Amino acid sequence: MTSLPIISTDSSRSSSFSGLGWSGDSAGLSFDLSDVKQKLNDLSRPLFVIKQAQGLAVVNHGELSSDANLPEVLGFTPALLPETLGDPDFKKTYRTRYACYAGSMANAISSIEMVIALGKQGMLGSYGAGGMSPARIEEAIHQVQAALPEGPYAFNLLNSPNEPAMEKRTASIYLQNGVHTIEASAYLSMTAALVWYRVSGLSLGPDGQVLIANHIIAKVSRKEIAKRFMEPAPADILNQLLSENKITQEQITLASRVPMADDITVEADSGGHTDNRPLISLIPAMVALRNSLQEKYAYTVPVRIGAGGGIATPASALAAFTMGAAYIVTGSVNQSCLESGASEHTRNLLSQAEMTDMTMAPAGDMFEMGVKVQVLKRGTLFAMRAQKLYDLYARYETWEEIPLKEREKLETSVFKRTFNDIWQECQRFFGERDPRQVERGNQNPKDKMALVFRWYLGLSSRWSNTGEKGREMDYQVWCGPAMGAFNDWVRGAYLADIQHRRVADVTLHILTGCAYLQRLRFLQAQGLRFSPLLDNYLPEKPIIG
Repeated sequence: MTSLPIISTDSSRSSSFSGLGWSGDSAGLSFDLSDVKQKLNDLSRPLFVIKQAQGLAVVNHGELSSDANLPEVLGFTPALLPETLGDPDFKKTYRTRYACYAGSMANAISSIEMVIALGKQGMLGSYGAGGMSPARIEEAIHQVQAALPEGPYAFNLLNSPNEPAMEKRTASIYLQNGVHTIEASAYLSMTAALVWYRVSGLSLGPDGQVLIANHIIAKVSRKEIAKRFMEPAPADILNQLLSENKITQEQITLASRVPMADDITVEADSGGHTDNRPLISLIPAMVALRNSLQEKYAYTVPVRIGAGGGIATPASALAAFTMGAAYIVTGSVNQSCLESGASEHTRNLLSQAEMTDMTMAPAGDMFEMGVKVQVLKRGTLFAMRAQKLYDLYARYETWEEIPLKEREKLETSVFKRTFNDIWQECQRFFGERDPRQVERGNQNPKDKMALVFRWYLGLSSRWSNTGEKGREMDYQVWCGPAMGAFNDWVRGAYLADIQHRRVADVTLHILTGCAYLQRLRFLQAQGLRFSPLLDNYLPEKPIIG
């Protein structure tokens, strides 16, 4: 039985370099599988595939020549470094080296340490401010700014219809502390807080162009929501802010010339809030929508479209860039890294996850609306217990209407506290955060029940982060199938061990592998065929220590 050749040609196609030869030192020719792979992976140098008597060889030096007596060139790919991937305007806007960022995960799972570690390598990270107190958010800002005075960094602004006061206060903190990039998540419509943040940073440049000080990356999965971010700020909200002296008349005029967001992250099948949509369908639809609105509004800088949800391997990154993504966003995989806010127990669960180990569960921040989030189901009972709470909330108007046995089971097995004890804690918590929530609960028994149930949903994520002993079965771990794909990719490599997973190193391996595969695809488009053993980039050792 003969083995497949390392490189062969498609006999039905003529060479793209017909009549051209290669001039260089033949001592650098490679025929061996490992040598060929090494040269493919030397991204800083071009690569030639040339014809030799003993077969096809690769070499990463020399030049093309019209001399017909020289070895025939059958394929060529230029140097392609990870930092050349994606849209250069994205990198310019956020002062990053790479066209990617680490998306926020609430409760500081996307931690201060993560944002700083990425920033020091020229990568953008978004701090997971959702669920954090104003004091904690402000403290995080100070720490990140001290470590990254020139950036890059971003902070999350999470829309929660049940807590508009918290959103407004968070936006105010960002404006007061000079946070000039936010990632807007879970928005269903434009809010006064979001428009205030955006428009209050607009000014007129000396050349007559609109200067944008406050940048927004909007994370969305629906075209109707994306459209609102691609359009200028709504007039009714602008007039409201003007009447409150939060913006000027000039800023209202300037707002008509720019979209609400600089960038739209198309969120496909991700962890946390998601519609489980396929990226392969969603990206082209969003790009077409952007093109249509760009034709209408003629923005000086068109809205960029990025890809998030399902990005955790070189192949998925390449697919996103090929479909037209200006940048990529990682999420679930970052949670398994050492810098994340997740506990070691949770990171171990994530490192064992398969692509099928995910399910949907009620979301704590939009519980009453029936909104769901994607979570890990392996090693935890959270999803099942959370769904039970929502079913009871939907069926009954008060806690007392729930059958006694059900109530007792919840208090002993799930809450491990009495309903009344939890309500007292809710009153203290929301008394500082948003007193109107307490008023709602006191006036309406169903709202009171919802707040108590949300207590469990909210703490289940914190228990996962802190590694709360005795609560392992209640851990809420936001996670998408990308986590399983990443584990499959690194199985047998050093990154299989969570103790080796550092967020910047993981991200750079994904980008490096993406560039490797893109070079390989470019050669394949020229009619060359490669051994399947070359069709995979493996993270063999750390790129970043």
